[in-house]
Amino acid sequence: MADTEQLARLALALPEASGGIGPTGSFSFEVSGKAFAWSYLARPAPKASRVLVPGVAAIRCARESKAMLLEAAPERFFTDDHYRNYPAVLVRLAEIEVDELEGLLRGAWRIQASAAIRKRHPRV
Repeated sequence: MADTEQLARLALALPEASGGIGPTGSFSFEVSGKAFAWSYLARPAPKASRVLVPGVAAIRCARESKAMLLEAAPERFFTDDHYRNYPAVLVRLAEIEVDELEGLLRGAWRIQASAAIRKRHPRV
């Protein structure tokens, strides 16, 4: 099972990735100036301010992969109205194995990394 600190270590191990965990526990990781993993902020009530949901990450993915993940493992992956048509999946970190999280982060990194960065790091 994973946690936010493990997610941070995995994300920052990717080439040219930056970001981190803030003092409130929120986090964001990016490559080429584009986020590939970030904190999940939920709206507790309509029109209410969004609040941090500890232990949940939003991770960029292809739309086809998102549909497959949601169907295959609803205990690990979910979405909400805000993310419904967005190419990112919400991940319950306590329910995912570290190696699976690492694979998701690598895929997210590849989606967001510029062509030049992907060319410099073809093995990611």
